Amino acid sequence: QLQLVQSGGGLVQFGGSLTLSCAASGFSVTTYPMSWYRQTPGKERELVAFISGTGDRTNFPGSMKGRLTISRDGAKNTVYLQMASLKPEDTAVYYCYTPTFGRWGQGTQVTVSS
Repeated sequence: QLQLVQSGGGLVQFGGSLTLSCAASGFSVTTYPMSWYRQTPGKERELVAFISGTGDRTNFPGSMKGRLTISRDGAKNTVYLQMASLKPEDTAVYYCYTPTFGRWGQGTQVTVSS
């Protein structure tokens, strides 16, 4: 069964760091592209990070560019989103996503206090 299960997130202070995890089942994260999105109330989900299936191409559109790292661990079949220098405006629910299969993780809240 294809599934994405997220972990991590929570409350962090301004300038802090946080790592989100997205464990996949039913497909290999080292074969297919993966993405991370975020969403705030009243707004559409916003793409923040992308990694290609081969892992040789990443993209970080939006305001978090330069503060994000996306990576994956084939042994754990997990994709990670490392976030640094967090700001209050980064507060959102973060989702992982497999564009190939159109499946979302359950979302995880990240709250950055000022």
